[in-house]
Amino acid sequence: MRQLLLDLIPDAPPTLENFVAGGNADALTALAGWLAADNREPCLFLWGDSGAGKSHLLAAAGACYVDAAADPALATAPAEARFLAVDNVAALAGDGQIALFNHFNRLRMGGGRLLAAAALPPAQLDLREDLRTRLGSGLIYRLRPLSDAEKVAALAEQAARRGMRLPPEALDYLLARAPRDMRSLAALLAALDRYSLEHKRPLTLPLLREVLQAPLTTP
Repeated sequence: MRQLLLDLIPDAPPTLENFVAGGNADALTALAGWLAADNREPCLFLWGDSGAGKSHLLAAAGACYVDAAADPALATAPAEARFLAVDNVAALAGDGQIALFNHFNRLRMGGGRLLAAAALPPAQLDLREDLRTRLGSGLIYRLRPLSDAEKVAALAEQAARRGMRLPPEALDYLLARAPRDMRSLAALLAALDRYSLEHKRPLTLPLLREVLQAPLTTP
C-alpha cells in the first residue's frame, strides 16, 4: 500500500508560489523583486541550513540551474547562459571556482544575472578571495528552515484548501514519519488526499498509520 501511495505523489515542480515562506517572507519578496525584468542588480546570494529552501528557490527562478555538489567543475554551465543559478557553491573545485569567476564577470558585463546559494554567507566560504568578493558584492539573504509549528500550520492550511478533514494529531504524526522538507510533505498530503478519495476512506490517524508503516512492495 505504501508503494501505491508513493506512486500517487504528484510531481510538483518548485515554484515561487508553492514555496512556504514561514519566516523567510522578506527573502522571498526580495527574490521576486530581483527577478523583475527591470532589475539591474547582477547577483543575489541565498544562504542557510539544509532544508531551508535554497535549492527550491534556485530551481524555481527560471535560470539555467547547476548543482556544484554534482558538478564541481561547473562543466555543464553553458557559456552563453544569460541567467545562471549555481547551488552549493562551497563544493566547487578549483577549476569550478575559476569558471564561476569568469561567468560572474561575463554576466555582469553583459547585463545577465547570477543566483547562487550555499550553507554559509560568501565571506565565510572556503573559496578564492576574488570569487568570494564578487559573490558578496550583490544582494545577500539568509533562509531559515521552517519550525515544526510552521510546517504543521502550512499543512493544515493546504488541507483546508483541499477540503480535507484531518485531526490535529494526524498532522503531527505525518510530520514525525514523513520526509522533513516542506515540498515532500505537501506532495505527500496531496497523495493522501487522492488515495482517500479513490478508496472512499476518510483520512484518519489509523489510515495514516496503515499507509506510512506498511512495508514497501517490490514490483
